[in-house]
Amino acid sequence: MSAFRTLDDAGSLRGKRVLMRVDLNVPMEGGRVTDATRIARVAPTIREVAEQGGRVVLLAHFGRPKGKREAKDSLEPVVPALSEALGRPVAFAADCVGADAERAVAALADGDVLLLENTRYHAGEEKNDPAFADALAANGDVYVNEAFSAAHRAHASTEGLAHRLPAFAGREMQAELDALTKGLEAPSRPVIAIVGGAKVSSKIDLLENLVAKVDILVIGGGMANTFLHAEGKPVGKSLCERDLAETATRIRAAAEKAGCRILLPVDAVVASEFKAQAPHETVSVDAVPEGGMILDAGPQSVAAIEAAIDEAKTLVWNGPLGAFELAPFDAATVAAARHAAARTRAGALVSVAGGGDTVAALNHAGAATDFTYVSTAGGAFLEWLEGKALPGVEALRAKG
Repeated sequence: MSAFRTLDDAGSLRGKRVLMRVDLNVPMEGGRVTDATRIARVAPTIREVAEQGGRVVLLAHFGRPKGKREAKDSLEPVVPALSEALGRPVAFAADCVGADAERAVAALADGDVLLLENTRYHAGEEKNDPAFADALAANGDVYVNEAFSAAHRAHASTEGLAHRLPAFAGREMQAELDALTKGLEAPSRPVIAIVGGAKVSSKIDLLENLVAKVDILVIGGGMANTFLHAEGKPVGKSLCERDLAETATRIRAAAEKAGCRILLPVDAVVASEFKAQAPHETVSVDAVPEGGMILDAGPQSVAAIEAAIDEAKTLVWNGPLGAFELAPFDAATVAAARHAAARTRAGALVSVAGGGDTVAALNHAGAATDFTYVSTAGGAFLEWLEGKALPGVEALRAKG
C-alpha cells in the first residue's frame, strides 16, 4: 500500500468537481509558451480524470505577482498550449475565487476542463489564509495535487486545500513520490549520491543529510574545489569558497563517522579563462597552476566515479561535475551521466535526478530519458534531498 493517497483511492469521479493543483509556471515569450515540459507532465492526469467524467478545475500560479493582479502574470496565454497538449478545449475564468470562478465551474459538463486565473493574484494564497482556502474549496468536491514542484510551499492551493476536501496525489506526483522513496527513504543499497554545482554554501544542508544516508558521496563542480582547498590542495583561480573550509572539514568528519565514502576529483581539467574551447590541460589536483581554473574533473576522476556507480544499486544525482555549458568542460558530466544511464538500462541501477541545472546537464548528455526518474522540481527536490518535510506532500499521507 502506498504511503500516500492516490487517484486509485479516489473512487468514481464522474460528475465531481475535481480541483487539481498543477504547475503551469512555464517560460513564455511574446505571449507564447516556449517550453511545454511541465504541461506535458500533467496532461495525462488531467485527461484521465476528464475521461472518467470528472469536471476538471485547474489551479496554478504564474510568476510572482505578490497578491496583486498583474497582466503579465495572467495564466490566460497558457490556455492554447494546454488545450493542444490535452487534445480538448480548455475554458478559462478570470479569477480563481468569487463570482467569475463560480459561474465558470457551474457551466462545466462531465469531462470538461477549466483553468482558473493565477492563485497568487490573492495575498491569501502564499499566506495559506484559511478564508482563501475555504473560498477555493467551495468550487470542488475532490482535491488532486499534481504540483510536486510547489509542494515545499505551505500555500492555500498546495496544502490548505488538502485539509478541506478528500485529497489525492495525481499520477505525476505519485511517480515523483515513488521515485523519491526508492532514492533515499527505502533504497536498494549501496546508494551513491552525485552532488555538483557551483557552491557549497547553497548545499550545506544537503551534504549533511546525504552523508548520513548514502554509502558513497561524489562531490564535483565548483563545490569540489572548496573541499580540495580545505585539504590544502592548490586551486589557483578556481571558483572556491575559502571561508567554508571548516564546513567542508566538518562534513568530511561526519561522513567518516557515518561510514560514507567521499569521492573528490584526483585530476582536473584546467584553463586560464572561463570560456568554451579555452586552451586547457589535465593535471593532478596536487599540481593546479596558480593562474589556472579547474573547470572539469579529469579522466582518472571520471573512471573512479564510473567504478563507484558500478558498485551501487541506487543513484541520486543533483548538479553537474564541471562547467558543462562550455565544451570541452562538459566531458565528466556527460561520461558519468551516460554511464549511469547504461547501468539503468541494464536494470542494474535505480537512478533519480533533479534540480535545475541537473535536468539541463542530463539532457545535454542525452541521458535523461534512460534515468529511472528525472524531477523537474528545483526547490522541492532539493528540500526533499535535504531531509525536510514538504507540506504539500505531508498533507497527502495516508492515515494509517
